Amino acid sequence: MSSPTILFIGGHDPSGGAGLQADIETACAHNCRAVSLLTCLTTQDSRDIQHIYPQDSAVFEAQLRLLLQDIQPDWVKIGLIGDLGLAQVLLRHLGVLPLVIDPVLASGGGTTVAENNLVAFIRDHLLPATALSTPNRFEARRLTDCADTEAAVERLLVSGGQRVLLTGADEATSDSVRNRLLWKDGSREFRHPLLPHRYHGSGCTLASACTCNLALGLDFEKAVRKALDWTWQTLRHAEHPGRGQHLPNRRIPVE
Repeated sequence: MSSPTILFIGGHDPSGGAGLQADIETACAHNCRAVSLLTCLTTQDSRDIQHIYPQDSAVFEAQLRLLLQDIQPDWVKIGLIGDLGLAQVLLRHLGVLPLVIDPVLASGGGTTVAENNLVAFIRDHLLPATALSTPNRFEARRLTDCADTEAAVERLLVSGGQRVLLTGADEATSDSVRNRLLWKDGSREFRHPLLPHRYHGSGCTLASACTCNLALGLDFEKAVRKALDWTWQTLRHAEHPGRGQHLPNRRIPVE
């Protein structure tokens, strides 16, 4: 049997911790085939991002159109978009392809990477088309302009999108991390021990692992649980090659 093909759309991180490199490494670990489109280059290291350089939207659209004429992906995962023009291209061309969005609105170091017009477009046009979105608590609040996280999640579910995986490591206040998969008629909670370091690329790794598991035919709850378990292992065995955050070790076997 051939491996499922996943189209990964995101930015390039020179440190290798996040972005398209994280996506492709995750796909390899899950025995999935990765095809990819670059939204933007970045000036960043394992500490933080300094600047993003979005692709020209016309060039990006030509690349996307030609790729889709040749290869039909089974799933699509979107990470860092970069600017409004690129987001509009994605909406025009992705059609009914199953879609996972990791709404990257700020770097792990806290730098904003999405202007307000892009945040609004993601909320109003891209999220309603998703099978799964994976915001952390900060991203959920910014996407909905809600000060309260619970109200933000409710608004995300009402506005569209089948399921929301709300991750909790960014604001964990105990010795465990609470992640919740939510849909209109229910929810499922997953807990993992809080690890001691800060990690660069954990969100990319998790969203990509969810996408791979869905492409492999798992139902949402099992896909998310396996993705969370494996991502936790990549962080437990994380490496520290630079002077900033630890980087996930995506060579960990998938069980």
